[in-house]
Amino acid sequence: MDNANPELRLADDFVRQTNCHIFLTGRAGTGKTTFLHDLKKKTDKRMVVTAPTGVAAINAGGMTLHSFFQLPFGPFIPGDTTYLGRHRFSREKINIVKTLHLLVIDEISMVRADLLDGVDHVLRRYRHSGLPFGGVQLLMIGDLYQLPPVVKEAEWQVLRQYYDSPYFFASRALRQTELIPIELRHIYRQSDARFIDLLNRVRENRLDPASLQQLNSRCLPDFTPTDNEGYITLCTHNSGADAINQNRLGQLQSRSSRFRAGIEGDFPEHSYPTSAHLELKVGAQVMFVRNDASPEKRYFNGRIGRITAIFGDAIRVRCPEDSSDIEVEQATWENIEYRIDPETLEISQNKVGSFAQFPLKLAWAITIHKSQGLTFERAIVDAGAAFAHGQVYVALSRCKTFDGLVLSSPLAAVGVKTDAAVSRFVEEAGRNQPSPEKLAAARVRYQQQLLTGCFDFSYLRSRLGRLVALLMKNRTVLQVSGGGEIGDLERRCREEITSVGENFTRQLQGMFQADTLPEADPAIRERTARASVYFEDRIVSLLVPFVTNLRIDTDNKEIRRKARDAVKQLGEETAVKLAAVRSCHGGFSPAAYLRAVSAAELELQPAKDKETPAATWGESDIAHPALFQLLKDWRARKAGEEGVPHFQIMHQKTLIQIAVNLPDSLAALRRIKGIGPRLAEKFGGELVDLVADYRREHGIDEVVPPVASDAEAAGTTRKTAARGDTRRISLEMFENKLSVTDIARERGLVVATVEGHLAHFVEEGILAVERLITADKRLAIEQQIAGTGGSLGEIRQALGKDYSYGEIKIVQAHLKHRARVSDGPSA
Repeated sequence: MDNANPELRLADDFVRQTNCHIFLTGRAGTGKTTFLHDLKKKTDKRMVVTAPTGVAAINAGGMTLHSFFQLPFGPFIPGDTTYLGRHRFSREKINIVKTLHLLVIDEISMVRADLLDGVDHVLRRYRHSGLPFGGVQLLMIGDLYQLPPVVKEAEWQVLRQYYDSPYFFASRALRQTELIPIELRHIYRQSDARFIDLLNRVRENRLDPASLQQLNSRCLPDFTPTDNEGYITLCTHNSGADAINQNRLGQLQSRSSRFRAGIEGDFPEHSYPTSAHLELKVGAQVMFVRNDASPEKRYFNGRIGRITAIFGDAIRVRCPEDSSDIEVEQATWENIEYRIDPETLEISQNKVGSFAQFPLKLAWAITIHKSQGLTFERAIVDAGAAFAHGQVYVALSRCKTFDGLVLSSPLAAVGVKTDAAVSRFVEEAGRNQPSPEKLAAARVRYQQQLLTGCFDFSYLRSRLGRLVALLMKNRTVLQVSGGGEIGDLERRCREEITSVGENFTRQLQGMFQADTLPEADPAIRERTARASVYFEDRIVSLLVPFVTNLRIDTDNKEIRRKARDAVKQLGEETAVKLAAVRSCHGGFSPAAYLRAVSAAELELQPAKDKETPAATWGESDIAHPALFQLLKDWRARKAGEEGVPHFQIMHQKTLIQIAVNLPDSLAALRRIKGIGPRLAEKFGGELVDLVADYRREHGIDEVVPPVASDAEAAGTTRKTAARGDTRRISLEMFENKLSVTDIARERGLVVATVEGHLAHFVEEGILAVERLITADKRLAIEQQIAGTGGSLGEIRQALGKDYSYGEIKIVQAHLKHRARVSDGPSA
């Protein structure tokens, strides 16, 4: 951690050692992005990184808030129970949310209050928690003096009934928490004290006449830079930047070269870091749009240069400060999603798409919005039409030096505006700055909360009580066996586990000291280790046998379902609490406790079907019941040795697959459904030996599996192939005369996803657009695109509800293909 920036160290400690919600802010160029990248490398917490826009998410190495939380676009009304009605999380997404410790939101200044409350709604729902954000810690990074959230007037007319401002800090959920603001003060981008002072005055709306006059001394209306100086113009609107770039490119006499991006998998257009069809010429001024990953660090995101040569698939760029060319190679950006790593059970990033292109874009001009986060040596600022709070500050602060700044028109004090709501919040946050003492208290409080939660068995008691009440209420129609005397069990659990747990947590609270971390207190460590042994013994002797051996039977399907659900939930909570108390064998450690609980929750989840072998057999398919019984006996022994329920050793459906397939090698065992790397490593040798002995004893040389039905076989083929190319599967099904709706239904997808798959082949020229959309509809969409352009949502709104987003994407794909064909081959 940078010793010149003590606030960075304080922020790092607050994130990693407390559960406080943190707002990390600071002027442009103070290292907020660097802090995030460092945190991702070293935190022990299970974290997810998000951002409000696609480009910001790609740059932060995460996902958009809407994508990760599957939130609908449009305003969220507090208390709206239908907000998530059309969206369902996958099992893996639920597992990630349930075991999440830290949610990072980058560029928080652009996040609306209602969106943050939507996130709170999702987290509470799937974590079954009444705490704000479901108990997940938030790290929000951004500068409120930069770009604000986008809120249309019609939306604000609705939202203003619930929020006093659209900014994130107006979130109802956030106001139920203590927010720790940490401002980074050391500026890396600028070193000129005079320029830094001027920027601060603009940022904080403190411009006096003298300061304004000083800024306007850089107003040079007739300034025309030479071609090799590397000035970039910052505009308020896309149209202005595009016009400048296209005009300057057209003035060059050199030949155009076009470079088409290589796009694989899922990489949405709004997240493209540069043009998918990049048109460049020798002599064009360009900007690098990412940092150089090589050891030489020849360029960085925002560096300006000029193209000196283009040959084949190589481009050379010369920057004003350099004496030699940079030979630019294609770069690859990845679109990621979060998943659970099957080996480590940690939250990991999984690449779902990629975008390969030269990391360049035309750079005579860029919008102020797209310049956020970039650094320029020389910039011409055209902020006369600034329309949003913070735009002028963002534009001015992109430049490294005052002498490198040129204003195309004078700034007026009225144009340098700061939202009053932001000023009030910042002033209040300034009075609540954290200190080392506040950090120390938060660390102690965090550990105390974790430790008392470890020995809180109230949820276990409620799960057991629910099951017992269900069994007693329906005792006349239920046959219950294997669980012993249930009333006696409930009494003993109440007396020996929950009541003792309540007494022990009261004792802990009496031992807690305000200035001592529980993990460093010898007396607490000793008491915790002893309590760990006691509660583990009670859980293993009372609840584990009960959950494992309980058998419930009834002819009433609904009661049977409720009873099995109750047993399952009790088993899950038993396993989690057992893991929690076991983590304290050597004394309490926050990291060990969190890892143990998360791992236990994930171990309870069945493997995803798409990650398992194709065929799945039932108990009726077993041709060797004697082997199946041997496998069940082996599992029972292992469960007894480890003191855990049978299903935590191995699910019965996995034993069935072993009994059917008879694997006699580790490689064959790994292909069995339900056998992941962890189980193969832990039990593989024993299982292979057991099966091999059985095969030798019964003279089994060849295994012939049961015959699957045609329907099963068809489904198997489809699932297996889907791992290779999901778009190709949709095309093949379409070619086999299935409609888009039928494909979506059969594959378990939404129609828009299938339309997106087929649009890809329309753009490639493989699929004719006429096969997917009528001529009338195609012409109407084409006319709307040509007449007004706009975003996908704007086009859809203009066309009306009879046109789907998927149909618009298909026509856009058709137009791209047609344009490419008319342009001829790329250079």
